Amino acid sequence: MTNAAAAAKNPALEKLARVGHAMNGVLHILIGVLAIFVALGSGQASADQSGALGTVASNPAGVVLLWVMALGLFALALWQIASAVLARESDSKERWKTRLKEGGKAVAYLVVGITALRFALGSGTSSGGQTQSFTSTLLQAPGGVVLVVLVGLGVAAVGAYFVYSGATKRFTQEIRVPSGAAGTTAVRLGVVGYVAKGVALVVVGLLFVWAALTADPSKATGLDGALHAIASLPFGVVLLVLVGLGFIAYGVYCFVRAKNAKL
Repeated sequence: MTNAAAAAKNPALEKLARVGHAMNGVLHILIGVLAIFVALGSGQASADQSGALGTVASNPAGVVLLWVMALGLFALALWQIASAVLARESDSKERWKTRLKEGGKAVAYLVVGITALRFALGSGTSSGGQTQSFTSTLLQAPGGVVLVVLVGLGVAAVGAYFVYSGATKRFTQEIRVPSGAAGTTAVRLGVVGYVAKGVALVVVGLLFVWAALTADPSKATGLDGALHAIASLPFGVVLLVLVGLGFIAYGVYCFVRAKNAKL
């Protein structure tokens, strides 16, 4: 048995991976609440993962929860890596598509886990400045404009895939859908959550592209900037409240996924 196979069949790792899904749900619920606060003009923390983690850190027992989040998300990343390595589709093209998808998920969970760990250690900061610094560095590199455009298009593509997964209910392939009313509710939460998160990511990607075309790194402000951009649109307050509710729905769906994910 390979190391990856052993990891994938480890009951303790599976339980931690399910904890990771639940902790991902907590983060998205907090982001949704912060987004609604932004829409209502009362938000002070960034409406993104850093803002959500900072909110956790500021509460009693928050550090303990952050350590649990980090551990669960790291376990989830390891599980996705094992899934990527163990992809066994007969068609090589489909096999590599699966590996890229699972590997991308692993990177995403790892990044959030590292961010949670930094907040647990007391060194977490807002992601907005980091995003602008990253964009500025890319713009100064040879072919930087093209690189930033590609980053933006990549993020927007991920967002579009989330919208597609929600609209077509493709995400149900990754869980054992409960029977009866519980299953119907879980699917509805997933549809709303995936579409809302996808819309927000598309806006993030477009802001990266705009930053590249205007050579202005400040335009690339991450999820928090994307949500503020939505708020500035006509009927933006209503739209942002709906997006916030969508993030909350996605967070609740993550709890369903924690219990019913096909691991």
